[in-house]
Amino acid sequence: MTAPSTFGLSSEARNLHWLLTNLVEEVPGILSVAVVSSDGLLLLSSDQASNEAAREAQTVRRAGPRGSAADLATVVSGVGSLTVGAARLMDFGGVKHTMVAMDEGSLFVMSISDGSLLGVHGSADADMSVIAYHMALFVGRAGHVLTPELRSELRKSLESESTGSTR
Repeated sequence: MTAPSTFGLSSEARNLHWLLTNLVEEVPGILSVAVVSSDGLLLLSSDQASNEAAREAQTVRRAGPRGSAADLATVVSGVGSLTVGAARLMDFGGVKHTMVAMDEGSLFVMSISDGSLLGVHGSADADMSVIAYHMALFVGRAGHVLTPELRSELRKSLESESTGSTR
């Protein structure tokens, strides 16, 4: 996880960290994960170090969106916004999930709650149906706890981390 410790966080925030850690560790082919708020701010992400073994096992030259959780959050937010706009134009209702398959990887974006998004960057050899299934499980478990208060707590946790790491 991005946070080295969940010390001082509420039980809901610790549970969300635990769910994200399990998603990354238990699903083969996941390279990085980001939970993004409706306004595009990173709330929670996987730790690049915890996926080091998965990256080393691949022969793929690229490590993802510049290896940064903030970059993945930007891409997830942009794709989410684009698909919501497309759905409005087509008058087909809300967007549930989006998948982008590329030559050397894949991107999955799934709605969590009131505009929040779960984004996953997967390897080229990942089983997309397995990733989508586990993302749906995560969304089902996390959606009801991702309240405005929890989003604020997660955001403050990330902000305090970044100011603490620059000292």
